[in-house]
Amino acid sequence: MTESEFAAIVGKTKRIVLAAVRKHLAVRFSFAIDDVVQETYLRGYRHLAGGRFREESSIESWLYAIARNESLRMNKKLMREEEKTRKAADERQLAMNTGPVAEDAISLELLIGRLPEKYRAVMTLKAQGLSERDIADTLGITTGTVKSRFSRGKEMLQKLSGEVV
Repeated sequence: MTESEFAAIVGKTKRIVLAAVRKHLAVRFSFAIDDVVQETYLRGYRHLAGGRFREESSIESWLYAIARNESLRMNKKLMREEEKTRKAADERQLAMNTGPVAEDAISLELLIGRLPEKYRAVMTLKAQGLSERDIADTLGITTGTVKSRFSRGKEMLQKLSGEVV
């Protein structure tokens, strides 16, 4: 399979693949759409190049099924990561043996909850004390993306609160 042949397949199927990903990937994980689409096409390419596409269906429906499966796989992966993060935060909270949460922290949590998902995820994990590397690993993004989303998230919080955060 040549690069131009595969590029033609991508051009022909990108809307279908994106539709499958948007339908099957949880909204809170929308930051991972690009990763799921990329993995869909990588998996499709490996199968096509290896001669494992049996042509029992159209290439569009075959790639739709791959995109659906990759979306479901990503949902499971990110839910496991959320659970790990939640458990780690609970353990840190217990280790610190802190009392009730201060009103400022509650206000900040409410403001963070109003951010778009991709910024909210970074801000929440940062507030839990995770490093940029841990956040990047948890969300499946680069540390540069973590830094920029954290910076933009702070700007949005400043606008939401009307004061410097």
